[in-house]
Amino acid sequence: MREERQTVARARGLVKRYGPVEAVAGIDFTIRPRECYGFLGPNGAGKTTTIRMVTCRIPRTAGELEVLGRDVDEAPAAIKAQMGVVSQENNLDESLTVLENLYVYGRYHGLSHQEALRRSHELLELMQLEGKARVRPMHLSGGMKRRLAIARALVNRPRLVVLDEPTTGLDPQARLLVWQRLAALKEAGVTLILTTHYMEEAARLCDRVAIVDQGRVVAEDAPDRLVARHSGQVVVELDRWEGALPPGTANGAGPIRRADPIGESLYLYGDDGDQILGWLRARGVRPLSFRVRAATLEDVFLVLTGKELREA
Repeated sequence: MREERQTVARARGLVKRYGPVEAVAGIDFTIRPRECYGFLGPNGAGKTTTIRMVTCRIPRTAGELEVLGRDVDEAPAAIKAQMGVVSQENNLDESLTVLENLYVYGRYHGLSHQEALRRSHELLELMQLEGKARVRPMHLSGGMKRRLAIARALVNRPRLVVLDEPTTGLDPQARLLVWQRLAALKEAGVTLILTTHYMEEAARLCDRVAIVDQGRVVAEDAPDRLVARHSGQVVVELDRWEGALPPGTANGAGPIRRADPIGESLYLYGDDGDQILGWLRARGVRPLSFRVRAATLEDVFLVLTGKELREA
């Protein structure tokens, strides 16, 4: 019982098949209260399919899946009543004003007239949309529509909010505002599940992330620990050089943990850029064009799967 109270969502061997295609191939995860848990991966990796099962929109094929202490197949209505969902599409009602979009959703969740109205105005203020209350969504910018979609997901004061690529297509200023609001929700005790293609977003918001590829979780941990474990602290992007790399460099040698050719460049992973360059020069390799930068989650994904995160 104690473990159940400390778990918001739990999957064991979760599988989803569409005919012969196994979109999700045995995923395990445990999501704790008050954390932001992220799913990262290329398009087609199984992230959105997993989210659709978590939000009770599609049934699982096999495995276990509990959300908010209930089996998703046995108690979908009870789960949805305590959950807010922001899908990839905004799905706003264009025939209603911004305020009405929130009010009607509140009434749908059983709020009284006064409570639905009060909650709608609270959320308009939270998302900085109070000046657009009587405007219809078709006249909002992309960032405003996204903020309205997030506000609508909060009307019922959910314990869990699930966001599928919440800032895709937003300009940097709108994205920053959404990040601030999501961080404030987590501070207030709301658990967040997030899918994203933006590595800065995952590093900024997520307590833990699961990297998904071909329907499986290939790594899971806090963002900084994933970087330290799988790629090291720095990456040397070597574009042009003279001399032959020592045999075995690709699998790690000296201060180089790993070397991967990506396009016309060679990516060298390690913990100290100066040590990597010095080690190469001492062995007759002369770097002609290169840059040294901090390693990121995107590097972790490249190391683990060989795919770029935005690959279709």
